[in-house]
Amino acid sequence: MSDRKGSELADGLVSPTAAAALQEPDVPVGKAESRRVGGLVPWWANQRIGLLVLVVALSALFGVLRPAFFNQQLVIFPLLRDIAMFTVVGLAQLCVLSIGHMNLAVGRMAAFSMMITGISYDLWHFTLYAGLVIGLVAGAAIGALAGWVIARTRVNSFVVTLALDFLLLGLIPLVYTALTDNAAFVTRPPGMRELRNYSLADVCVGNVCGSPAVPQLALFAVVAMAVVGWIYSRTKLGRELLMTGASVRAAELSGIPTARRVIVAHAMSGSLAALAGFMLAVSTGSIKATIGEEFMLPSFLGPILGGTLLAGGFVSIWGTLIGTALTTVIRKGLDLLGVGLESLNIYLGLILLVALSTDRIRAKLSDRQGVRER
Repeated sequence: MSDRKGSELADGLVSPTAAAALQEPDVPVGKAESRRVGGLVPWWANQRIGLLVLVVALSALFGVLRPAFFNQQLVIFPLLRDIAMFTVVGLAQLCVLSIGHMNLAVGRMAAFSMMITGISYDLWHFTLYAGLVIGLVAGAAIGALAGWVIARTRVNSFVVTLALDFLLLGLIPLVYTALTDNAAFVTRPPGMRELRNYSLADVCVGNVCGSPAVPQLALFAVVAMAVVGWIYSRTKLGRELLMTGASVRAAELSGIPTARRVIVAHAMSGSLAALAGFMLAVSTGSIKATIGEEFMLPSFLGPILGGTLLAGGFVSIWGTLIGTALTTVIRKGLDLLGVGLESLNIYLGLILLVALSTDRIRAKLSDRQGVRER
């Protein structure tokens, strides 16, 4: 097996990132990206550092222009809640990007999962977290279905998830119309309102309490990041997913069941979409058919800005968080400056284009330096 892997690497079928993931299982996600033949990438060329500097600089700029930007209760608290939610959305897309696929139904999967959760609250009288578990299972199931269709038919994930999106777009309103009077599930289980409004200041160990600016909902994003990061950096499953994304042919020749890995990646995406839908439902205080409609663009922006490859083979968990923070800070800051929706999207696109261009320039300079060092 090792000889076969070596021959595949020599033939150029496996990307350096995937090779590093297979050969160095103890290297955390993101470390393989920093390796070059000539040595490590300099700190200034690290994409995540550049994004983090940009987030801090823009936050300071918006704070100077509008001091209300640093208001804990009115701005920082909902801002961090949005960053947490959209980070989970980004992780949902990241899971399928890791195998070179995409999920255009990520928002509709969230709506489908929350529909099942709403039914569990309204008709079955489940508790808050029992309903969450039901939603996660529903999300994993609908994601696995998409993955199974892709694996069986070998139709492009773009086409399959787009078709699924249209299918759910028609199905979900029909269910809401049949089961509810106001196109929304109105039952709010005990603890939902508290989870929406409470911060870490309400969590104390002795006399030490958390920050009032950090919502408790952010803990869901922390758990999601920890679990996804552990899967991709410390488990055989994560390495096989990255290998599948880098080269399906090489993965199959290495004995990896690529069809099953496709199903697993889409199931993970569906369950994370369900978690993001739950966070949105808690934030808005209602479960309705339109949940997740705004998830599509953020699901791609966070991971791609953070360094996750569209072609598969490499993911960045921290990069997804920072990329999501950048887009959310820009949107909130421009909103406080009174920029209209149309102009806001223009400015957001320009700033993101500059960020991507800057990262590309840094990468080119880093590669040239690596060549000189060799």
